[in-house]
Amino acid sequence: MFWVISREFQLCTGYIYVFIRCLFPRQKMAGTSDRHYQPDTSSDTEDYADDRRRKVFKTRLRPRTLVNPSVQAKAVQLGMPLQSPQQLGPAPSEDRITLVVDSTRFVVDPALFVAHPNTMLGRMFSSALDTHSNERGEYEVADGIPASVFRAILEFYKGGVIKCPPSISVQELREACDYLLVPFDASTVRCQNLRGLLHELSNEGARCQFEVFLEELILPLMVNSAQRGDRECHIVVLLDDDTVDWDEEYPPQMGEEYSQTVNSTAMYRFFKYIENRDVAKQVLKDRGLKKIRLGIEGYPTYKEKVKKRPGGRSEVIYNYVQRPFIHMSWEKEEAKSRHVDFQCVKSKSVTNLAEATADPALELDARGNPIHTAIIGDRVPADMPNLDNEEGAVGGIPELFPANSLPPDDPNM
Repeated sequence: MFWVISREFQLCTGYIYVFIRCLFPRQKMAGTSDRHYQPDTSSDTEDYADDRRRKVFKTRLRPRTLVNPSVQAKAVQLGMPLQSPQQLGPAPSEDRITLVVDSTRFVVDPALFVAHPNTMLGRMFSSALDTHSNERGEYEVADGIPASVFRAILEFYKGGVIKCPPSISVQELREACDYLLVPFDASTVRCQNLRGLLHELSNEGARCQFEVFLEELILPLMVNSAQRGDRECHIVVLLDDDTVDWDEEYPPQMGEEYSQTVNSTAMYRFFKYIENRDVAKQVLKDRGLKKIRLGIEGYPTYKEKVKKRPGGRSEVIYNYVQRPFIHMSWEKEEAKSRHVDFQCVKSKSVTNLAEATADPALELDARGNPIHTAIIGDRVPADMPNLDNEEGAVGGIPELFPANSLPPDDPNM
């Protein structure tokens, strides 16, 4: 009886164990055998396997990079983490140079400048030119350019684009680019101040456009004036559809006959802007011309009507239009042509014989009568009447020398 009960109890225990194993299946560890073990058991072999698995896992996670032993030893001494060559970037060139700009040093690779031979720095550090350095081996360049502006221009050599910082004016950047022969256009400059950028681009475009106008339209008119012997030229810019019809009998009386005209709507629109007129004036000044004036004035185009004034005089009324004009001169001795120096010097001697033999000029009083003054031997006659304080004197010249007071005739006379 006891045996039967024990057997049934053992079977129930087995069923319970199988049921528990089905609910909680045993997990299999990587690198271990398929042996069964109790959760509360441990051994030295299992601990060794766990340590080995941890080491293998760490080894797989570690990046496989090659580090220079000298760099590794230096980093260990400084307590710095090791970096791979990809993290350190390309190795610097041994030919790096130092530029001094505005008391600031820039260490750069000269190969950046050689890649742009049309710039000033490209010409300096090319093989064709011999550039000298100071006693420290540094190159002092870009005199007068701030360091912040030069730092921005260095971006052109690295990436081909200059990013103008807000603290730098566009005009200042433009002047620095012109000095260093760096191209300044919409493809090489990026700026937050679009108004300043477009203003500089318009100045460059206006300069190029006026050069075309000067060579094709203005210069032939200047040559015509020079062939007539003139040394200045006044040109009025008219529209393409403007017509000039002056009356030959009654031409304008303002001197417009000495001016020349050119019909060009494009030039008319060009001179409409004050900035373009300033650029044109600077171009003419650079070409050696003087007395340059640009503006807008009224120009007569055709006769409207004729008015008759009292006395039979006719007055012609013309229609005036506002058009740009340009005036310039190429006279060299302009100061001497208009200045006359009169020097008045008193001379005690009479060099003109006509003046010496002519009668002296008579002095007239308030009534138009001549005033005579006679002095004999530096002595005035005593009987000469005094007319200074006499009131109501009427006409006549007093007899200065009465008959009884005349000296006797000199027989030698």
